[in-house]
Amino acid sequence: MTAPPSVDLDRLSVTTLRTLAIDAVQAANSGHPGAPMGLAPVVHILWQRFLRFDPEHPGWPNRDRFVLSAGHASALLYALLHLSGVRAVDPAGERTAEPAVPLDELRRFRGLDSRCPGHPEHGWTSGVECTTGPLGTGAAATVGMAIAARWQAATFNRPGHTLFDHDVYALCGDGDLMEGVCAEAASLAGHLRLANLCWIYDDNGITIEGGTGLAFTEDVSARFRAYGWHVLAVDDANDLGAFTDAFAAFRAETDRPTLIVVASQIGYGAPTKQDTAAAHGEPLGEDEARAAKQSYGWPDDTPFAVPDEVREHLAAGVGRRGRELRTAWEESFARYAQRFPDLADAVRRMQCRELPDGWDADLPAFPADARGIATRESSGRVLNAVAQRVPWLVGGSADLAPSTRTGLAFDGAGDVTADTPGGRNLHFGVREHAAAAVANGLALSGLRAYQSGFLIFSDFQRGAVRLSALMELPVVHVYTHDSIGVGEDGPTHQPVEQLAALRAVPGLIDLRPSDANEVTEAWRLIMPLRHQPVALALTRQAVPTLDCTRYAPAAGLARGGYVLADPPGGAPPEVVLVASGSEVHLAVAAYETLTAEGYAVRVVSLPSWELFDRQPREYATGFCRRRCVRGSRSSRPPRWVGSAMRGPRARSSR
Repeated sequence: MTAPPSVDLDRLSVTTLRTLAIDAVQAANSGHPGAPMGLAPVVHILWQRFLRFDPEHPGWPNRDRFVLSAGHASALLYALLHLSGVRAVDPAGERTAEPAVPLDELRRFRGLDSRCPGHPEHGWTSGVECTTGPLGTGAAATVGMAIAARWQAATFNRPGHTLFDHDVYALCGDGDLMEGVCAEAASLAGHLRLANLCWIYDDNGITIEGGTGLAFTEDVSARFRAYGWHVLAVDDANDLGAFTDAFAAFRAETDRPTLIVVASQIGYGAPTKQDTAAAHGEPLGEDEARAAKQSYGWPDDTPFAVPDEVREHLAAGVGRRGRELRTAWEESFARYAQRFPDLADAVRRMQCRELPDGWDADLPAFPADARGIATRESSGRVLNAVAQRVPWLVGGSADLAPSTRTGLAFDGAGDVTADTPGGRNLHFGVREHAAAAVANGLALSGLRAYQSGFLIFSDFQRGAVRLSALMELPVVHVYTHDSIGVGEDGPTHQPVEQLAALRAVPGLIDLRPSDANEVTEAWRLIMPLRHQPVALALTRQAVPTLDCTRYAPAAGLARGGYVLADPPGGAPPEVVLVASGSEVHLAVAAYETLTAEGYAVRVVSLPSWELFDRQPREYATGFCRRRCVRGSRSSRPPRWVGSAMRGPRARSSR
């Protein structure tokens, strides 16, 4: 398709974005066309005139980040990725010559295995910075990205060598701003004065059920001013000049995050549905789509039409700017590496999720101790040992660091504050959901992130933890007070179903170490992970530290489950006691008693159902193998004792 020579290329690009979104949703007969139609002008101006992003190298470390938190408007993002010519990235992280979103993929929008799924998925579609869908969590993750950008700048930049100075943008809707996680994250962003963070709020007055007046009548601008944000307004979503001024004002702001409130009309150009929820959550229909295109002056008989001039226009804008900035950065980094080789090596390892050499050299070993220590206590010691050798290990707690023992206490650790962005201890405040979402944002930017709280409060975090797994982010979710040992706090603080809920999350590694040495082995397993999050469940109460010369070494934790003790003399077991965490020492005590009474007993420590489930079937079934001796007591099949085995035994039979 060729445009008339006098056409305004920005307006033509906006129309192309709108019609691609209309056609994609119509072809799928599913999706949300209204928001893409209303917001095409703002995202076009952002990408074409401001975003520092190289479509040819979408993983460039100092790129600006753009997150579509309103993930239901995904057709708009896919259209942008297509028109900008973003290149695909292979599983190893290397870019290819293939486009991330070919036109055929837009035609398969929301289809099985399409690169254009219903909501954006990080790691599936190149150019998607964050998996979004559950409203609010994408915006909350950008707070983590902005914290990470400031941390990287404070840690690695040197006079004459600016490696990190990128900005972070999120496109939010009314649904995002109604969610509590957004409020938590926005409050934290204002407190930390994240001037590199810009949220664009689509104030279109509509949700699925109807107008926002049904449930949402607050003054959003006043709320964000109270958070400490810089608030700007664009009264007409089609005013390209106003967006240019607003983004320039964001760039000029040095002490506050920015909220740009955009008064848009959902389904702009759709003559009959533009003021209804239907334009938000349903395809327009053939007649409505045709009428919308006619209102744009667009041919209504050519679906997925893209004028050559639009691709050329974006290539000359975001494409050329991004290429020049990325090339200059690579040249600067080469000079930086010559002058600061150790720092440059750290940058490379951080970006590749590699660990420094000798990172585990100082991991503590704990002597046998019948009184023992709480696993939260031993974990804190191991964490501090690791953090001193992995400088980009950053995290904190939702106001519970003294209880979760996740504070980094060595010289130079410091706190992440507005004035000291390069600290290592991040104080989330009493914001559990945001803590997990922000940790995702830290990990998306390359930091080795952890966050902590009581196990019972993992309920607040379930959505963000699930996204850690979906995005394959190696976030460490540290949970303490994991058992009846917190009983005096009453039923509101007693974790009963939380372990089962976390173990049910696909791709999340559960780890519940039984003593201090299993804690050390847990962190030895955790740190090299590159694509899997962990839920580390720890005790408040002291548990015995087992004698590794009498019982099996704790290194067996790496397989998820291992035989801790067997009957003397190699006798086949009659009873197999299985436990995890603080219940293992009870199983060991039972083992000693039953052995003294003449029973043949095996004890299995099962710190991770997920890891155990990955072992060869022969390894798992070997736990209960025995010789059947006719007429003897050992001819009875061994009994499995402990509810921990129900899950992995059932799952391993798949």
